[in-house]
Amino acid sequence: MADHLSGPFRKRRQVPHAFTGALNPLTRGYALKILVTGSKGQLGRELGRQGEAFRMEILPYDLPVLDISDRSRVEEFLDRDRPDLVINAAAYTQVERAETEVEQAFHVNRNGPENLALACDRLRVPLVHISTDFVFDGVKKEPYLEDDPVSPINVYGQSKAEGEECVRRGTERHLIVRTSWLYSVYGHNFVTTMLRLGREKPVIRVVDDQFGCPTCAADLAEALLKIAVSMREGHPISWGTYHFCNSGIINWYQFAGQIFHAAGKYDRKPPPVLEPIHAAQYPSVVRRPAFSALNCGRIREVFGIIPRNWLESLETTVRRIFRECPM
Repeated sequence: MADHLSGPFRKRRQVPHAFTGALNPLTRGYALKILVTGSKGQLGRELGRQGEAFRMEILPYDLPVLDISDRSRVEEFLDRDRPDLVINAAAYTQVERAETEVEQAFHVNRNGPENLALACDRLRVPLVHISTDFVFDGVKKEPYLEDDPVSPINVYGQSKAEGEECVRRGTERHLIVRTSWLYSVYGHNFVTTMLRLGREKPVIRVVDDQFGCPTCAADLAEALLKIAVSMREGHPISWGTYHFCNSGIINWYQFAGQIFHAAGKYDRKPPPVLEPIHAAQYPSVVRRPAFSALNCGRIREVFGIIPRNWLESLETTVRRIFRECPM
């Protein structure tokens, strides 16, 4: 797998272009059938939770039922279900383990999207593929644009960058949506991890020299479903690459501080002491971008989607955690 890691992965500039009639006109105003991969993950679960409110029929799939790295299995499910849209929320996201489980990371993050793109193209089904800020190296001093060249600095980022390119080559009818610092009420993420550690440790060390944009999975799911509504209503669709994250740029230390501030409204336990450290002091085998904020201007301009401020979304999520999943 050494070839995957050699040199920056430069993508060609891609300008979205409009296509009318993305879906059968007979589906306008009716529920769309959306096949969602990675349905047990943060985003997949939010899509399932919100789908009915948008009058969408969500077909949720995850391992072991559907392995997107298995091309024949992907083709079988799409041929059988005949969805109107596919949202690929499946990914290998273990950033640390990817450095040693290189083959597995590429199977899921590169081969999987390629299989979906080819199957979708054959059936003329639009594909929405979720990607990451980790396709960038973090040396830029202002938010990354969709057409900035990618140059990942770790295995996870490289696998996701190659997955993006496979989607672009595999089908014209695609939307690649990059996001960053994803969190939710579900599973293991920075917010739930901080709240757990706050109950276990009096002091938590948090990196203060890596900056980015937190993203609430509920907000991302809502944005994707709004795009699906545009497709259902027959609006012109500009295929290409987009960014979505909550507005505002912070570091992990600042994020942690606001997590405990928000939790203080519901938790009587005193918060832990937060100790800022540099990334070099954090025990990790992985290089991470020092600055990976994303510019979301294109999704705002094309689809009219305006992300909420990160703090507002965080407070909503923390409230849900304490109401729905009390710790």
